[in-house]
Amino acid sequence: MKKRIINILCFLLVFNMHNIALFAGNEQRAGQAGASELLINPWARTSGFGGANVASVRGLEAVYLNVAGTAFTRSTELIFARTNWFVGSDIHINSFGLSQKVGESGVLSLAIMSLDIGEIEITTVELPDGGLGTFHPQYTNISISFAKEFSNSIYGGLTMKIVSGGIADLKTSGVAFDAGIQYVTGKAEQIKFGITLKNVGPPMSYKGDGMSFRGTVPTGVIMTVEQRSAEFELPSLIKIGATYDFYLSENLTLTTAANFTSNSFTKDQYHLGMELSIMKMLDLRGGFIYEKGILDDSRQTAFTGPAFGASVNIPLNKEKGSTFSVDYSYRFTDPFFGVHTIGAKVSL
Repeated sequence: MKKRIINILCFLLVFNMHNIALFAGNEQRAGQAGASELLINPWARTSGFGGANVASVRGLEAVYLNVAGTAFTRSTELIFARTNWFVGSDIHINSFGLSQKVGESGVLSLAIMSLDIGEIEITTVELPDGGLGTFHPQYTNISISFAKEFSNSIYGGLTMKIVSGGIADLKTSGVAFDAGIQYVTGKAEQIKFGITLKNVGPPMSYKGDGMSFRGTVPTGVIMTVEQRSAEFELPSLIKIGATYDFYLSENLTLTTAANFTSNSFTKDQYHLGMELSIMKMLDLRGGFIYEKGILDDSRQTAFTGPAFGASVNIPLNKEKGSTFSVDYSYRFTDPFFGVHTIGAKVSL
């Protein structure tokens, strides 16, 4: 049964990699995908690493980066994060997650990300300056994941995501799936490889009264006219990464990581990251995300590449390995004043 599940995961990853590769890195298709909130990393540890640790991410944050990493949950894990997205834009992201070990080697996880864009002035053709009040766009992603340790070296998992969003009179909803595998090797398990397929699902579209308006048809009659929303694809992608741990001393570990992201609708990305763990109580990390044009005037993203972060891990029960952690990350942007993320995690 274990071999069969692993074969299924590998088939899904390889099969969809072939399909995605046909259009990978095509920047001219960027406007053809929707649900771009699926590309937002709401967690502090992985975002401060530059998203480079696809192969070594552990715990609940792996739900976003590579679901296979949730299989390393010891017992129970709770996490909360607050992100100030593009400081100055009034956009905030609240994220919460819970993972629980089930059986000897399985882990079940639930994660919720809510994107609050704030209040926007209502304008019309007759009143282009507003005065009619405001509307409040909001988007929510709910992820349900299951991961399993298949052997001492192979870990895999699947995620189903419920995607929804919109305003009061115009909404959309859909389903997306992720699959991931991690492989650990080396005498001290210092070498890790990871691959994940993300955001695979059927097209979505908007529905609601916001698609209708009062107008005059060719016959001269005034009536309600309803328009149809075009369907849009999900921003599917493949991530492949590797990490290597340098055990500098008993209380000092340096982790180096690299990752390649093949996007279906935007430019491909290269991630580099490094993390220094001091006595397992203080983690310092940094990363850089490179894509074509990011270092010159042809950059097509607000992110400029660098990111950094830190975590403070406070032991709660040394015998059980329980900890309480405070995490922080900062991502550089231009324009705006960067992206701040702060989170708290309890591992039991």
